[in-house]
Amino acid sequence: MPPSLAPAIERRLRARLRGEVRTDAGTRGRYATDASHYQVIPAAVVFPRSADDLVAVLDVAREEGIPVTARGGGTSQAGQTVNRGIVVDCSRHLNRIRLIDPERRRAIVEPGVVLDSLNRLLARHGLWFPVDVSTASRATLGGMAANNSAGARSLRFGIMRDNVAAIDALLADGTRARFDEHGVRAAPRPLAALAADLRAIAAAEAEEIEARFPKLQRRVGGYNLDALLPSVARPNLAEILVGSEGTLALFTEIELKLAPALPKHRSLGVCHFGSFRAAMEATGAIVGLGPVAVELVDRTMLELARGIPMFQATLAAMLRGEPDALLLVEFAEADATTNRARVAELAALLGDLGFAWDKAGARFGGVVEVLEPALQAAIAELRTAGLNVMMSMKEEGKPVSFVEDCAVPLEHLADYTERLSELFARHGTRGTWYAHAGSGCLHVRPVLNLKLEKDVAAMRAIAEEAFALVRAYKGSHSGEHGDGIVRSEFHAVMFGPRIVAAFEQVKDRFDPRGILNPNRIVRASAHGRPRRCSATGPTTVRGERTGRCSTGPTTRARAPAAAFQAAVEMCNNNGACRALAGGVMCPVLPRDAGRDGRGARAGEHAAARAVGPARGRAVVAEPVAEALALCVSCKACRRECPTAVDMARMKIEVRAAQVAAHGLGLRDRLIAFLPRYAPRVARFGSLAAIRDAVPALARWSERLLGFAADRPLPRFARAPWRDAEADAAATPDVVLFADTFNRWFEPETLRAATRVLQAGGFRPRAARGRGPPAVLRSHLPRGRPGRRGEGGAAPHSGCARALCARGAADRRASSPPACSPSATRRWCWAWARRRRLSPTRRCCSRSSSPPIRGGSLLRCARGRCGRRWCMGTATARRSGRSPPSRRLCASCPGLPCGRSTSSCCGMAGAFGYQAETAAVSRAMAELALLPAVRTAGPADVIVANGFSCRHQIADLAGRAAVHPAQVLAAALAG
Repeated sequence: MPPSLAPAIERRLRARLRGEVRTDAGTRGRYATDASHYQVIPAAVVFPRSADDLVAVLDVAREEGIPVTARGGGTSQAGQTVNRGIVVDCSRHLNRIRLIDPERRRAIVEPGVVLDSLNRLLARHGLWFPVDVSTASRATLGGMAANNSAGARSLRFGIMRDNVAAIDALLADGTRARFDEHGVRAAPRPLAALAADLRAIAAAEAEEIEARFPKLQRRVGGYNLDALLPSVARPNLAEILVGSEGTLALFTEIELKLAPALPKHRSLGVCHFGSFRAAMEATGAIVGLGPVAVELVDRTMLELARGIPMFQATLAAMLRGEPDALLLVEFAEADATTNRARVAELAALLGDLGFAWDKAGARFGGVVEVLEPALQAAIAELRTAGLNVMMSMKEEGKPVSFVEDCAVPLEHLADYTERLSELFARHGTRGTWYAHAGSGCLHVRPVLNLKLEKDVAAMRAIAEEAFALVRAYKGSHSGEHGDGIVRSEFHAVMFGPRIVAAFEQVKDRFDPRGILNPNRIVRASAHGRPRRCSATGPTTVRGERTGRCSTGPTTRARAPAAAFQAAVEMCNNNGACRALAGGVMCPVLPRDAGRDGRGARAGEHAAARAVGPARGRAVVAEPVAEALALCVSCKACRRECPTAVDMARMKIEVRAAQVAAHGLGLRDRLIAFLPRYAPRVARFGSLAAIRDAVPALARWSERLLGFAADRPLPRFARAPWRDAEADAAATPDVVLFADTFNRWFEPETLRAATRVLQAGGFRPRAARGRGPPAVLRSHLPRGRPGRRGEGGAAPHSGCARALCARGAADRRASSPPACSPSATRRWCWAWARRRRLSPTRRCCSRSSSPPIRGGSLLRCARGRCGRRWCMGTATARRSGRSPPSRRLCASCPGLPCGRSTSSCCGMAGAFGYQAETAAVSRAMAELALLPAVRTAGPADVIVANGFSCRHQIADLAGRAAVHPAQVLAAALAG
């Protein structure tokens, strides 16, 4: 790893800043990557709290000659937010909305404000900011302005430069300046000379600009000199900063132009085409109907989306037949009748063009009308996840971003895409296509394996030939995602030497010492070769480490380092895990921008070298462990991440490597082997409770064992569950699995489940078999400290083997009931594997709710108290279904149910008891669980089927929570 800041420079920064300065390997590793395929390890990362902090950073950097790169959400795909020197993250503290003026339709925001956060506030005023990028849940307005971003509805609302009214910025010399339609203003000295110089540069190259700048809305390459031409009546100087990628100034505030909110009753036409070229040929005619968006989804994206659970229902509702391409055409006029009429016109247009449902080949096609807002939102979610869907390919090659941003006039779109596909074929690959067909800006990515020398060479050749093709069609090589490392080098080819020289004059006028994000846009680094996984380490481009190694999917045969690295490579750094609202991914990490879900990338610079002498050390490196320390293994990421990144799997690999290298600590041993010693310790349960009663003992246990002194530990029951309490019928209908925690700590849950099963017409029997009793009674604890494998360990296989031997169910049956969702999840894999069940059947077996036969239980149940509030576990939400506790209570008359929580409770096994994570556990509970509990009245019953959830509620809210089986048993008893 390159050296960090010199200690003296670091001390100077810390002395002057209110914000944080970090030079540790973990933080630098996290900020070495963005959503591109480049890696540049910075010297330090700064989290400023104010504009004064930014001034201090610039002062120190200018005096020491250290580069400064501003960064927002880190979703840049061209490598513009990674650089050597100091990376300044504005998203953590500079995220205040300064002003919303509904009458003037203006908003003033700091650069770290996330787009979705702004739009949620604007919705109260019937307004929105219309540059609707696909990364709206984590993209910051400062990053969008620096990148000149565009959204799906740019046909109607334009791109970022059209929607920025003014920018307050810091120049490289620390001067505070305001750029707007009045010019450039600063205090205490005027900056009229700067404005005049910029206009002079544009005027000198007016003819060249007219000849070389593409006549397209989606032209975001270079600096916007066309905004300063003499022919522009009232130029807005803010436009020169929009798209400058932090190379000219650091933004402190941005004034935005707002638009009326989109009408609720929009209409969507899903146009089906039998061939990709036919879709491209029809795009121009469709745009003539005046839609707000025309978005492409190709066959590759459809096929990949079918393998992602979160999109399967959406595809079933929107697709007819097997189209080769779709165009999603949206109409958003104020009148719902007009929108429906436009979709009818769209269908008629496709008919006039010769498309019909009953035709074959290229002429197959038609329009599926979608009017339901919920389905429209689901389709939009599928489209905006296009990048992540494409990156979910389970093969060595991945779609690589370097020519994906080109835009061409619509009249050339069909020929351009066809010739580009032929180009890919000549180099032995294919391309994936999606996004903004209506703007002529298709995101196309060749599928390449950057571990292979031939594919690295092909990448360079494809870039040169593709940009030549774009130039021939008078298109733009940079249409939305900016220049960065990927495209800056090609400005000379696309714009010509005179325009590039003018860009350099602009850069030198703003930043004569070249400290602001150097080698981006002007004087660019080479296009670069991505770093390959090799013992020789990464390649270097002008002192910068670039690239990212790529691997295939995780397999069990891999070594720990390789398995971890493969899991990491499923992440494309697009940042869906940084969303601040909606879903449950991730309940902890988005609260700390330095530890977002992409924290697994912290050790990538080590994992990438996990070949030869570095193997093994990369996985147990401290930055990797630190990045994964807050993962609670809820696996919400596995469902909600569009590329199905499995952070829990990464944590297992890291913990397994740590255990192999250092062994288990005392606390881990106590947790892992609880099933073995519980029968003996339970006899002295009252003595075990002394720890919580005596503060000195609690503090001693925190120092010695690491259990938080202010969190009471579960107490052993006076009368634990005995297997003989279940019906000993010779041929039981169902085998009740008694897990460790309910057996020794909450046996009343198992007793209630037994009564409910008996009332439902079942004859339950406890799981018993050969071998030590602990084998059949353990599963959850031993799954925690670094045990690899989906089933967890031999205990789960032993349970499944014993249950199968008892003939509890035939091969078509699902797994036996259990009272612990976590327990069921951990051993049902072994059960299904033992019985050779299909994956679908395996998923169906993961229900922790007692079965109900013939409705007999429903007829018996009667509610006797207030409303039931069902708190679902992360295990249930990971499946995408409502929690079993809620489904069960909702099915019974007289048992009204409130809503369940939407995030992990925070206990997560031992996570809430650990001294180092107890505070985080409480913060997680405050996100959704505790606020929901506090809304319940005194007579209401809190229902939670997770052992951890019930204890979190009792410890932090002082309310008793019960298992759904106890609710039903009480209802049966009247």
